Amino acid sequence: MTVHFILSGETLESIAEEINLENPEYLKEFHNTHCAREDFIYDNLVPRKKLLIPDIHKIKEYNSRNDAPFKDLKLNPEIPFHPENLARIYTVESRETEENALEEKENTLSYTVSVKWIRKEENNHIFHLFKNNFFEKSETMMADLASESIRSLNPVEVRTDDKGRVVFFSLTKETTDHFNTIKERLTDLFPDTYARIYLDEFERIVLDPSLFHSRMKEDIFIKNYFASIRNSFTKGKSHLDQSIGEENTEIQLQQKVEHSEDHEIVLRQNINSHENGLDFVGKYILYKDSGLVKEIEISYSISQYGVKNKSFFTLKELS
Repeated sequence: MTVHFILSGETLESIAEEINLENPEYLKEFHNTHCAREDFIYDNLVPRKKLLIPDIHKIKEYNSRNDAPFKDLKLNPEIPFHPENLARIYTVESRETEENALEEKENTLSYTVSVKWIRKEENNHIFHLFKNNFFEKSETMMADLASESIRSLNPVEVRTDDKGRVVFFSLTKETTDHFNTIKERLTDLFPDTYARIYLDEFERIVLDPSLFHSRMKEDIFIKNYFASIRNSFTKGKSHLDQSIGEENTEIQLQQKVEHSEDHEIVLRQNINSHENGLDFVGKYILYKDSGLVKEIEISYSISQYGVKNKSFFTLKELS
């Protein structure tokens, strides 16, 4: 038995994980059995108070009971990915805010995305994505140009592995074969000098397959819809890598099952290790039999150099 002085933010769960005790309830049981009455633990841990910790032999005895909550099969699901015949439309809203000591700026973009399964090639699935019905509060010429440029590429082809993770993005042959016509139409619609510069860069990206793939990986819908949410669960948790923000900051997320019913499974995501100025909360609702996405809610914030950037992303199935 050892004595541990509780630190701020520590929980029975976090301490149990550190000492490899599977069921944190036994940590409280052990402490209350051996401590003075005034040191009893009833609910939450109190910083700076003592916590009595069992030795390795007692921990092994507790673990042999095999009754840790995280071992429940519902908390360790094998999430499938069966997208065959998928043809659904989703409404998407992405809201960005920037706060500093003087002001707060906000921009909201909404649109619809149609996702259609096309075929399977060996262990890969091929999808077509169509983005439409863009609405942005700013209503600037450049915003309209960006939206019209995206629409002109419909459909974008997405290749995933058998877990729904992106392998490659490309355009259909029809789009690349007729890109000159597409660019001419956009130039006629937006004859401005700045629009011409934008369209030259747009052409450079579209006609370079590797560059187009790398840019599409940064798309917020792509990152969230085709995220690695079907990774294997161990001890009630699964982990996935994600990138957020304009600088594509890499983070590792921890995922748990929040709720599981006959037809749906709800996943809750949090950042694996909290860093100063960085926070993330995600929620996915999936169809249990197919593993396909029904709803997504994600919010995160990044604070640095006196500026706080917050992002909110929502996706809902329309049909």
